[in-house]
Amino acid sequence: MRVFKIVTVEGLLLVAVLSGSLLANGQQSLGDQSSMGQSSEQLPSYLKHAGIEQHLNHPLPLKAVFTDERHSAAALGHWITKSPVILVLVYYKCAMLCPEVLHGLAAGLKDSGLVPGKDYNVITVSIDPDDSPSDAAAEKARFVSEVGLSGIDEATHFLTGNEASINAISVATGFQFVRVPGPDGQMSQFAHPTVIMFATPDGRLSKYISGVNYQSRDLRLAILDASQHKISNPADLILLYCCSYNPATGKYSVAILRVLSIAGVFTLAVVAGMVWLLTRRPQSHQSI
Repeated sequence: MRVFKIVTVEGLLLVAVLSGSLLANGQQSLGDQSSMGQSSEQLPSYLKHAGIEQHLNHPLPLKAVFTDERHSAAALGHWITKSPVILVLVYYKCAMLCPEVLHGLAAGLKDSGLVPGKDYNVITVSIDPDDSPSDAAAEKARFVSEVGLSGIDEATHFLTGNEASINAISVATGFQFVRVPGPDGQMSQFAHPTVIMFATPDGRLSKYISGVNYQSRDLRLAILDASQHKISNPADLILLYCCSYNPATGKYSVAILRVLSIAGVFTLAVVAGMVWLLTRRPQSHQSI
């Protein structure tokens, strides 16, 4: 099991807003500003418990029960058929990062050249047990409209569940989140990573892609790999970066500029290492 920690969470935005309001005051002494600068660099303790651990090749909790946007309750395995799965964990009342994740996925799928339902299915699970099927239906309608592909409605399922089911999928995927206070002081928001996950047709995690913008070529390659039951590894990230997908030809080609950029970074690292070695001062030895 490979572990990779991601801490891009909504709480960082809250910290930035609070820090900005303090700086705008402009009535603190230089010493106070220095103290404030040091404290602003310290993240809230709850962010230490929000991130992602990649559980590659780990099975999803297929027996955990959820309810879809049509109020139909079933085990998670009910929505995992013979096609690869794109799995997204968000919460439907979110007004910050979650809509960006879904928007980025919709934009990427729209230009992927793949057929919903045949090549992939999308399963979105809310991490908030207070979200309802009605909330799920509203978010699904927006997502389906943004994708705009034939068959996307039948291939997309927005689920809600109780705490036990949510905890089961959180543990299985390594998706770690915590409740945090909103602007009103109520524990109505979540600190969580921004990531989409891919699973093979038999429900094993095959790849993670972090961020909120997902390139069509990245989605296509991840889906095709999952369809072949291929589990990702760190080398795939470099390969993915060095290749570009051409929708017209349906093929990948080497991106020369990206290869050169990696070579340039490697060269700079070698030069920096050589300079450091050549400029090291020999340690002086005092005679006894």
